[in-house]
Order: sequence, then structure tokens, then C-alpha cells
Amino acid sequence: MCVVSISVPEEILLDLHENEEDFAIYMKCMLAVDLYKNKKVSLGYCASIADMSKEDFIKYLSKNEISIFSFESEKEFLEELANA
Repeated sequence: MCVVSISVPEEILLDLHENEEDFAIYMKCMLAVDLYKNKKVSLGYCASIADMSKEDFIKYLSKNEISIFSFESEKEFLEELANA
């Protein structure tokens, strides 16, 4: 596992009413969401980055109104629906 460190001025944490640990958790989740939305990393890797199970990460995406389904066209969606 690679450990990455970032510096955040303490004033920002005070303004946000966050401690370092909660802010780090938030940053990992936001990074995972961004990577997933931009199709840079798989759902499983993003869940791992966010320290969540796949199921919990899918729920987290849903709470943030991000779908795990992406279709190029209505036709593709209807074909998938017919095959379900």
C-alpha cells in the first residue's frame, strides 16, 4: 500500500469544523468518486481507495446521485433491459 501525505492548513480544518482523520476520509471518498466518474479506475479499486466494500461504495455513489450504469444510447439501455 502506498501512503500519500498532503498538507492542509489548520485554519481550513477549523473553518470546516473537521479533524484531520475525518478530512482524510472525506478526501479519499472524493478522490474515489472523481476517479470513478471519469472512468479512470474500476468500481472495485475506487471502493478500495475509499476504504469501503463495493456495496457500500455503490450506496455512497447513489447518495451522491451518481449511477453505476452508463449507456451510450437509449437503444443500448433497452437492449440491456430486455436481456435482464
